[in-house]
Amino acid sequence: MLYYLFEYLERQYQLPGASLFQFLTFRAAVAVILSLLIAMVYGKRIILFLQKQQIGETIRDLGLEGQQQKAGTPTMGGIIIIMSTLIPVLLVGDLKNIYVVLLIVTMLWMGIIGFIDDYIKIFKKDKKGLKGRFKVMGQIVLGLIVGAVLYFHPMVTMKEKDVMTITQDFKVEKVYGQEIKSVRTNIPFFKNNELDYADLISWMGDGAADYAWLIFIPIVILIVTAVSNGANLTDGIDGLAGGSSAIIVLTLGIFAWVSGNIQFSDYLDIFYIPRVGELVVFIAAFVGGLVGFLWYNTYPAQVFMGDTGSLTIGGVIAVIAIIVRKELLIPLLCGIFFAESISVMLQVGYFKHTKKKYGEGRRIFLMAPLHHHYQKKMYHESKIVTRFWIVGILLAILSIVTLKIR
Repeated sequence: MLYYLFEYLERQYQLPGASLFQFLTFRAAVAVILSLLIAMVYGKRIILFLQKQQIGETIRDLGLEGQQQKAGTPTMGGIIIIMSTLIPVLLVGDLKNIYVVLLIVTMLWMGIIGFIDDYIKIFKKDKKGLKGRFKVMGQIVLGLIVGAVLYFHPMVTMKEKDVMTITQDFKVEKVYGQEIKSVRTNIPFFKNNELDYADLISWMGDGAADYAWLIFIPIVILIVTAVSNGANLTDGIDGLAGGSSAIIVLTLGIFAWVSGNIQFSDYLDIFYIPRVGELVVFIAAFVGGLVGFLWYNTYPAQVFMGDTGSLTIGGVIAVIAIIVRKELLIPLLCGIFFAESISVMLQVGYFKHTKKKYGEGRRIFLMAPLHHHYQKKMYHESKIVTRFWIVGILLAILSIVTLKIR
């Protein structure tokens, strides 16, 4: 709203300073400051409200040290993240930008699914929460919406690479590429690192590329479902999911910045995606909201994000990665989420296999997800979280390095 107000003031009255709102970096700085202030100032009030409404976490006895002390800690704190992200975006973001609109829809959609899940757990006294099939159905519907918009919307384009040509009078001239519809993406670590999803269906014959959405949309659904569930599994000890997510989102902000800048994208030899730079404002607000939430969520936590927060975080991260054409980097960049998910799948799969083979289930880890394994090994949760953050930072650096390692 402020973006349009100052745009009008500059155009009509040449108001001094109004042009600042045309600068992406300025609006991103305003967004992160606003989101931090909202999360830290109003976060406490939300926590007190949750306490007053007796919206406390019900703790299952897993035999972990300090576990029972967490009983009754307010949950649904993901509301703090959602509120402190959306308010700055609505104030200083360009709401006509299709990518911003898509992320707002993603955040609200996943927030509602998570809220329903938390509501059932707390008020209906059902520890299982929303049935898994309904949760997955909600994620699939979101993936369908995101995939369809990114494939069919006319403003979702990428720019062909510029080429150098020699004119008739032997002068070198740059010919600028055109904006095109494409489902190409980046493959990390490989030279000429491009994958066109349309190529996966080209074997069907001429004109098959027109049906590339049959490949693209299911891939989007898979990514949204996997990352949101991975973030949900990571939210098990104080500060782990929030801190890990802030590192991931900040890295995606760098990718959005360079992909939306024609000079940087040309230098780094990556796709230039018109209008994607506006994501930097959303990402700045999101990082501010996550860091502000950590003020209350680090050990000992005064509030938990609940599924309201964890499902939302995972969904938004997945959609940002797809938008900036870095979805194939997710196993590396979101390595913490990936490890947590894999640990659960390995544990469950191995337990069922050994039970069928030996009549007694055996385990790979002391407990899954992975962070509980280290708790069982008597590591303090603050140490576990800090070390996971360090690993997350290393993975983020490696992800950024892939821009030049081909």
